[in-house]
Amino acid sequence: MPAPARPVRACLGVWLLLSGAATGVAAQVPGNALFHDSHFHLTNYVQEGTDIHAYLKIMGDKVGRSTLFGIPLQQTWSYENSGEYGPTYYLSSDAPLYYYSFTDAFIAMTYRSLTKAEQARFDPMITGFNPADMYAVDHIKRVLRTFPGVFSGIGEFTIHKEFVSSKVAGEVASLTDPALDSVLAFAGKAGLVVILHNDLDVPFAKAGQQPVFLKQLTDLFRRHPDARIIWAHVGLGRVVHPVLSGGATPGERPPAMLELVRGILEDPTLRHVHFDISWDEVAKYAVATPESIARVAGMLNKYPDRFLFGTDTVAPADARAYYAVYDMWDPIWSRLTSDASFKIRKGNYERIFNEGRRRVREWERVNVK
Repeated sequence: MPAPARPVRACLGVWLLLSGAATGVAAQVPGNALFHDSHFHLTNYVQEGTDIHAYLKIMGDKVGRSTLFGIPLQQTWSYENSGEYGPTYYLSSDAPLYYYSFTDAFIAMTYRSLTKAEQARFDPMITGFNPADMYAVDHIKRVLRTFPGVFSGIGEFTIHKEFVSSKVAGEVASLTDPALDSVLAFAGKAGLVVILHNDLDVPFAKAGQQPVFLKQLTDLFRRHPDARIIWAHVGLGRVVHPVLSGGATPGERPPAMLELVRGILEDPTLRHVHFDISWDEVAKYAVATPESIARVAGMLNKYPDRFLFGTDTVAPADARAYYAVYDMWDPIWSRLTSDASFKIRKGNYERIFNEGRRRVREWERVNVK
Protein backbone atom coordinates (compact mmCIF):
# COMPACT_ATOMS: atom_id res chain seq x y z
CA MET A 1 0.00 0.00 0.00
CA PRO A 2 1.53 3.38 -1.01
CA ALA A 3 2.54 5.90 1.63
CA PRO A 4 2.61 9.26 -0.18
CA ALA A 5 3.48 11.38 2.84
CA ARG A 6 7.01 9.98 3.20
CA PRO A 7 8.28 10.86 -0.30
CA VAL A 8 6.76 14.34 0.01
CA ARG A 9 8.53 14.91 3.31
CA ALA A 10 11.77 13.49 1.91
CA CYS A 11 11.67 15.77 -1.14
CA LEU A 12 10.89 18.76 1.03
CA GLY A 13 13.79 17.94 3.32
CA VAL A 14 16.19 17.65 0.41
CA TRP A 15 14.95 20.96 -0.98
CA LEU A 16 15.38 22.71 2.35
CA LEU A 17 18.94 21.46 2.55
CA LEU A 18 19.66 22.62 -0.98
CA SER A 19 18.19 26.01 -0.28
CA GLY A 20 20.13 26.50 2.94
CA ALA A 21 16.86 26.94 4.82
CA ALA A 22 17.01 23.73 6.89
CA THR A 23 16.52 24.11 10.63
CA GLY A 24 19.77 24.82 12.44
CA VAL A 25 21.82 25.75 9.37
CA ALA A 26 21.19 29.50 9.59
CA ALA A 27 22.14 29.31 13.25
CA GLN A 28 25.70 28.51 12.20
CA VAL A 29 26.18 32.10 11.00
CA PRO A 30 27.99 34.02 13.79
CA GLY A 31 25.47 36.25 15.52
CA ASN A 32 28.06 38.76 16.75
CA ALA A 33 29.76 39.30 13.38
CA LEU A 34 31.04 42.76 12.47
CA PHE A 35 29.58 42.65 8.97
CA HIS A 36 28.37 40.60 6.02
CA ASP A 37 30.42 41.08 2.86
CA SER A 38 28.22 42.16 -0.05
CA HIS A 39 31.10 42.22 -2.56
CA PHE A 40 33.80 39.55 -2.56
CA HIS A 41 35.90 38.03 -5.36
CA LEU A 42 37.29 34.58 -4.61
CA THR A 43 39.42 34.58 -7.78
CA ASN A 44 41.33 37.13 -9.84
CA TYR A 45 41.79 38.03 -13.52
CA VAL A 46 43.60 34.76 -14.29
CA GLN A 47 41.07 32.67 -12.31
CA GLU A 48 43.39 32.01 -9.39
CA GLY A 49 42.53 32.82 -5.83
CA THR A 50 41.99 31.98 -2.19
CA ASP A 51 40.97 28.48 -1.18
CA ILE A 52 37.43 28.62 0.17
CA HIS A 53 38.45 26.97 3.45
CA ALA A 54 41.21 29.53 3.89
CA TYR A 55 38.63 32.26 3.30
CA LEU A 56 36.40 30.73 5.98
CA LYS A 57 39.30 30.96 8.42
CA ILE A 58 39.83 34.61 7.45
CA MET A 59 36.13 35.28 8.02
CA GLY A 60 36.21 33.57 11.41
CA ASP A 61 33.45 35.00 13.57
CA LYS A 62 34.03 38.57 12.39
CA VAL A 63 32.18 38.08 9.07
CA GLY A 64 28.82 36.38 9.18
CA ARG A 65 27.96 35.91 5.51
CA SER A 66 29.56 36.75 2.20
CA THR A 67 28.74 36.89 -1.46
CA LEU A 68 30.90 34.55 -3.51
CA PHE A 69 31.97 35.20 -7.07
CA GLY A 70 35.03 35.22 -9.24
CA ILE A 71 35.78 37.64 -12.04
CA PRO A 72 33.97 37.00 -15.33
CA LEU A 73 36.89 38.24 -17.42
CA GLN A 74 40.15 36.41 -18.12
CA GLN A 75 43.30 38.35 -18.96
CA THR A 76 44.94 36.94 -22.08
CA TRP A 77 48.62 36.02 -21.84
CA SER A 78 49.86 37.12 -25.23
CA TYR A 79 53.47 36.08 -25.79
CA GLU A 80 53.73 38.68 -28.54
CA ASN A 81 52.76 41.33 -26.01
CA SER A 82 54.56 40.41 -22.79
CA GLY A 83 56.82 37.48 -23.63
CA GLU A 84 57.62 35.24 -20.66
CA TYR A 85 55.85 37.60 -18.27
CA GLY A 86 52.39 36.28 -17.45
CA PRO A 87 50.09 39.17 -16.46
CA THR A 88 47.71 38.59 -13.56
CA TYR A 89 45.89 41.92 -13.69
CA TYR A 90 44.15 43.83 -16.47
CA LEU A 91 46.50 46.82 -16.13
CA SER A 92 49.55 44.57 -16.55
CA SER A 93 49.10 43.90 -20.27
CA ASP A 94 47.80 45.42 -23.48
CA ALA A 95 46.34 42.05 -24.46
CA PRO A 96 42.54 41.74 -24.41
CA LEU A 97 40.20 40.36 -21.79
CA TYR A 98 37.61 37.72 -22.67
CA TYR A 99 34.55 36.27 -20.89
CA TYR A 100 35.38 33.17 -18.89
CA SER A 101 32.12 31.30 -18.38
CA PHE A 102 33.67 28.38 -16.48
CA THR A 103 33.92 30.67 -13.46
CA ASP A 104 30.29 29.85 -12.60
CA ALA A 105 30.92 26.10 -12.54
CA PHE A 106 34.05 26.64 -10.46
CA ILE A 107 32.19 28.77 -7.91
CA ALA A 108 29.33 26.26 -7.76
CA MET A 109 31.62 23.29 -7.17
CA THR A 110 33.61 25.26 -4.60
CA TYR A 111 30.38 26.04 -2.76
CA ARG A 112 29.28 22.40 -2.93
CA SER A 113 32.58 21.30 -1.36
CA LEU A 114 31.44 22.93 1.89
CA THR A 115 29.31 21.47 4.65
CA LYS A 116 25.69 22.61 4.80
CA ALA A 117 26.47 24.81 7.80
CA GLU A 118 29.36 26.44 5.89
CA GLN A 119 27.20 26.91 2.79
CA ALA A 120 24.71 28.91 4.86
CA ARG A 121 27.34 31.65 5.13
CA PHE A 122 27.67 32.21 1.38
CA ASP A 123 25.59 33.65 -1.44
CA PRO A 124 27.19 32.57 -4.74
CA MET A 125 26.60 34.79 -7.76
CA ILE A 126 26.53 34.06 -11.51
CA THR A 127 29.01 36.23 -13.43
CA GLY A 128 30.26 34.30 -16.47
CA PHE A 129 27.97 35.81 -19.10
CA ASN A 130 28.49 38.46 -21.76
CA PRO A 131 25.97 41.29 -21.17
CA ALA A 132 26.26 42.23 -24.86
CA ASP A 133 25.05 38.78 -25.94
CA MET A 134 21.34 38.07 -26.40
CA TYR A 135 22.13 34.50 -25.26
CA ALA A 136 23.28 35.78 -21.85
CA VAL A 137 19.92 34.91 -20.29
CA ASP A 138 20.20 31.36 -21.60
CA HIS A 139 23.56 31.03 -19.87
CA ILE A 140 22.08 32.22 -16.56
CA LYS A 141 19.15 29.79 -16.82
CA ARG A 142 21.51 26.96 -17.74
CA VAL A 143 23.64 27.62 -14.67
CA LEU A 144 20.57 27.62 -12.40
CA ARG A 145 19.34 24.35 -13.89
CA THR A 146 22.76 22.71 -13.66
CA PHE A 147 23.44 23.83 -10.09
CA PRO A 148 20.08 24.16 -8.31
CA GLY A 149 20.20 25.33 -4.73
CA VAL A 150 23.46 27.25 -5.18
CA PHE A 151 23.11 30.76 -6.60
CA SER A 152 21.40 33.83 -5.12
CA GLY A 153 22.05 36.41 -7.84
CA ILE A 154 24.09 37.69 -10.75
CA GLY A 155 27.21 39.85 -10.57
CA GLU A 156 29.39 41.58 -10.11
CA PHE A 157 29.23 42.12 -13.86
CA THR A 158 30.39 45.22 -15.73
CA ILE A 159 29.03 47.48 -18.44
CA HIS A 160 31.25 50.59 -18.37
CA LYS A 161 34.47 50.45 -16.36
CA GLU A 162 37.54 52.62 -16.75
CA PHE A 163 40.39 50.86 -18.59
CA VAL A 164 38.47 47.54 -18.61
CA SER A 165 35.55 47.91 -21.03
CA SER A 166 37.77 48.89 -23.94
CA LYS A 167 39.93 45.78 -23.42
CA VAL A 168 37.10 43.25 -23.62
CA ALA A 169 37.18 41.23 -26.83
CA GLY A 170 34.05 41.33 -28.97
CA GLU A 171 31.11 43.71 -28.96
CA VAL A 172 31.18 46.56 -26.46
CA ALA A 173 28.61 46.32 -23.67
CA SER A 174 26.05 49.11 -23.43
CA LEU A 175 23.39 50.32 -21.01
CA THR A 176 20.97 50.57 -23.95
CA ASP A 177 21.58 47.05 -25.27
CA PRO A 178 18.46 44.82 -25.38
CA ALA A 179 20.70 41.97 -24.20
CA LEU A 180 21.20 43.76 -20.88
CA ASP A 181 17.48 44.49 -20.62
CA SER A 182 16.71 40.80 -21.07
CA VAL A 183 19.18 39.91 -18.27
CA LEU A 184 17.62 42.37 -15.82
CA ALA A 185 14.09 41.35 -16.81
CA PHE A 186 14.88 37.73 -16.02
CA ALA A 187 16.60 38.71 -12.77
CA GLY A 188 13.40 40.47 -11.72
CA LYS A 189 11.29 37.47 -12.66
CA ALA A 190 13.48 34.87 -10.96
CA GLY A 191 14.39 36.98 -7.93
CA LEU A 192 18.11 37.09 -8.63
CA VAL A 193 19.93 39.86 -6.76
CA VAL A 194 21.86 42.04 -9.25
CA ILE A 195 25.30 43.52 -8.53
CA LEU A 196 26.09 45.85 -11.43
CA HIS A 197 29.31 47.77 -11.99
CA ASN A 198 28.93 50.87 -14.11
CA ASP A 199 31.09 53.94 -13.69
CA LEU A 200 29.06 57.10 -13.35
CA ASP A 201 31.28 58.95 -15.81
CA VAL A 202 34.18 58.57 -18.22
CA PRO A 203 37.77 59.00 -16.96
CA PHE A 204 39.12 62.56 -16.77
CA ALA A 205 35.71 64.15 -17.30
CA LYS A 206 35.38 67.89 -16.81
CA ALA A 207 34.21 69.10 -13.43
CA GLY A 208 30.69 70.48 -13.41
CA GLN A 209 29.39 68.68 -16.53
CA GLN A 210 26.62 66.08 -16.47
CA PRO A 211 28.09 62.58 -15.96
CA VAL A 212 28.02 60.72 -19.27
CA PHE A 213 26.26 57.58 -18.05
CA LEU A 214 23.85 59.00 -15.47
CA LYS A 215 20.74 59.23 -17.67
CA GLN A 216 21.32 55.92 -19.45
CA LEU A 217 21.86 54.18 -16.12
CA THR A 218 18.83 55.61 -14.33
CA ASP A 219 16.67 54.93 -17.41
CA LEU A 220 17.87 51.30 -17.29
CA PHE A 221 17.01 51.06 -13.61
CA ARG A 222 13.52 52.47 -14.22
CA ARG A 223 12.85 49.93 -16.96
CA HIS A 224 13.33 47.11 -14.43
CA PRO A 225 11.46 47.95 -11.22
CA ASP A 226 11.13 44.26 -10.30
CA ALA A 227 14.89 43.68 -10.18
CA ARG A 228 16.68 44.14 -6.86
CA ILE A 229 19.75 46.09 -8.02
CA ILE A 230 22.94 46.88 -6.11
CA TRP A 231 25.01 49.53 -7.90
CA ALA A 232 28.62 48.64 -7.10
CA HIS A 233 30.96 51.27 -5.63
CA VAL A 234 28.32 54.01 -6.01
CA GLY A 235 29.61 54.44 -9.57
CA LEU A 236 33.12 55.51 -8.53
CA GLY A 237 36.48 54.39 -9.90
CA ARG A 238 40.19 55.07 -9.70
CA VAL A 239 39.91 58.18 -11.82
CA VAL A 240 36.13 58.45 -11.93
CA HIS A 241 35.99 60.31 -8.64
CA PRO A 242 33.45 62.48 -6.79
CA VAL A 243 33.82 65.50 -9.04
CA LEU A 244 33.23 68.73 -7.14
CA SER A 245 30.41 70.97 -8.28
CA GLY A 246 31.60 73.90 -10.33
CA GLY A 247 35.25 73.06 -9.67
CA ALA A 248 34.96 73.92 -5.97
CA THR A 249 37.67 72.84 -3.56
CA PRO A 250 37.03 70.37 -0.71
CA GLY A 251 35.09 71.95 2.11
CA GLU A 252 33.46 74.67 0.00
CA ARG A 253 30.35 72.72 -0.98
CA PRO A 254 29.18 69.08 -1.13
CA PRO A 255 30.63 66.94 -3.91
CA ALA A 256 28.38 66.58 -6.95
CA MET A 257 28.43 62.82 -6.46
CA LEU A 258 26.53 63.04 -3.18
CA GLU A 259 23.98 65.33 -4.78
CA LEU A 260 23.43 62.84 -7.60
CA VAL A 261 23.16 59.90 -5.22
CA ARG A 262 20.67 61.81 -3.11
CA GLY A 263 18.57 62.40 -6.22
CA ILE A 264 18.42 58.66 -6.86
CA LEU A 265 17.62 57.90 -3.22
CA GLU A 266 14.71 60.34 -3.23
CA ASP A 267 13.29 59.24 -6.60
CA PRO A 268 10.23 57.01 -5.99
CA THR A 269 10.82 55.22 -9.31
CA LEU A 270 14.24 54.03 -8.10
CA ARG A 271 13.36 52.51 -4.72
CA HIS A 272 14.63 49.12 -5.90
CA VAL A 273 18.18 50.48 -6.41
CA HIS A 274 20.73 50.05 -3.63
CA PHE A 275 24.39 51.01 -3.38
CA ASP A 276 27.36 49.07 -2.12
CA ILE A 277 30.15 51.09 -0.54
CA SER A 278 32.77 48.47 -1.34
CA TRP A 279 36.39 48.96 -2.51
CA ASP A 280 39.26 50.78 -0.84
CA GLU A 281 39.07 53.49 -3.51
CA VAL A 282 35.55 54.38 -2.36
CA ALA A 283 36.67 54.38 1.28
CA LYS A 284 39.56 56.66 0.32
CA TYR A 285 37.18 59.30 -1.00
CA ALA A 286 34.76 58.92 1.92
CA VAL A 287 37.35 59.49 4.66
CA ALA A 288 39.54 61.99 2.77
CA THR A 289 38.69 65.00 4.95
CA PRO A 290 36.66 65.80 8.07
CA GLU A 291 34.10 67.39 5.73
CA SER A 292 33.77 64.29 3.57
CA ILE A 293 33.43 62.10 6.66
CA ALA A 294 30.60 64.29 7.98
CA ARG A 295 28.80 64.37 4.61
CA VAL A 296 29.00 60.64 3.97
CA ALA A 297 27.97 59.75 7.52
CA GLY A 298 25.05 62.16 7.23
CA MET A 299 23.83 60.48 4.05
CA LEU A 300 24.17 56.97 5.48
CA ASN A 301 22.26 58.00 8.60
CA LYS A 302 19.48 59.55 6.52
CA TYR A 303 19.10 56.62 4.07
CA PRO A 304 20.27 53.55 6.02
CA ASP A 305 18.05 51.10 4.10
CA ARG A 306 19.78 51.70 0.77
CA PHE A 307 23.47 50.99 1.42
CA LEU A 308 25.46 47.79 1.96
CA PHE A 309 29.06 47.40 3.05
CA GLY A 310 31.40 45.16 1.06
CA THR A 311 35.15 44.76 0.89
CA ASP A 312 35.64 44.17 -2.86
CA THR A 313 38.80 42.30 -1.96
CA VAL A 314 40.12 39.97 -4.66
CA ALA A 315 41.59 36.64 -3.53
CA PRO A 316 42.98 38.03 -0.23
CA ALA A 317 46.14 36.33 1.01
CA ASP A 318 45.46 36.92 4.70
CA ALA A 319 43.22 38.62 7.24
CA ARG A 320 45.22 41.86 7.20
CA ALA A 321 44.61 42.32 3.48
CA TYR A 322 40.95 41.39 3.85
CA TYR A 323 39.93 43.61 6.78
CA ALA A 324 41.87 46.69 5.67
CA VAL A 325 38.86 48.10 3.79
CA TYR A 326 36.51 47.71 6.76
CA ASP A 327 39.04 49.43 9.01
CA MET A 328 39.28 52.39 6.61
CA TRP A 329 35.64 53.18 7.40
CA ASP A 330 36.24 53.52 11.16
CA PRO A 331 35.86 57.34 11.16
CA ILE A 332 32.42 56.92 9.60
CA TRP A 333 31.28 53.84 11.57
CA SER A 334 31.75 55.87 14.76
CA ARG A 335 29.40 58.59 13.45
CA LEU A 336 26.50 56.33 12.48
CA THR A 337 23.44 55.69 14.57
CA SER A 338 23.15 52.13 15.88
CA ASP A 339 20.25 51.50 13.48
CA ALA A 340 22.13 52.79 10.42
CA SER A 341 25.31 50.97 11.38
CA PHE A 342 23.51 47.63 11.76
CA LYS A 343 21.56 47.95 8.52
CA ILE A 344 24.57 48.93 6.41
CA ARG A 345 26.89 46.33 7.90
CA LYS A 346 24.43 43.41 8.15
CA GLY A 347 20.71 44.11 8.10
CA ASN A 348 20.31 45.15 4.46
CA TYR A 349 22.40 42.19 3.33
CA GLU A 350 20.15 39.78 5.21
CA ARG A 351 16.97 41.39 3.91
CA ILE A 352 18.05 41.48 0.27
CA PHE A 353 19.88 38.17 0.00
CA ASN A 354 17.44 36.18 2.11
CA GLU A 355 14.68 37.27 -0.25
CA GLY A 356 16.93 36.49 -3.22
CA ARG A 357 17.59 32.98 -1.93
CA ARG A 358 13.89 32.38 -1.32
CA ARG A 359 12.74 33.59 -4.73
CA VAL A 360 15.47 31.82 -6.72
CA ARG A 361 14.75 28.53 -4.92
CA GLU A 362 11.08 29.00 -5.80
CA TRP A 363 11.97 29.60 -9.48
CA GLU A 364 14.10 26.46 -9.43
CA ARG A 365 11.32 24.43 -7.79
CA VAL A 366 9.05 25.29 -10.72
CA ASN A 367 11.58 25.22 -13.57
CA VAL A 368 14.23 22.64 -12.70
CA LYS A 369 13.21 19.11 -13.60
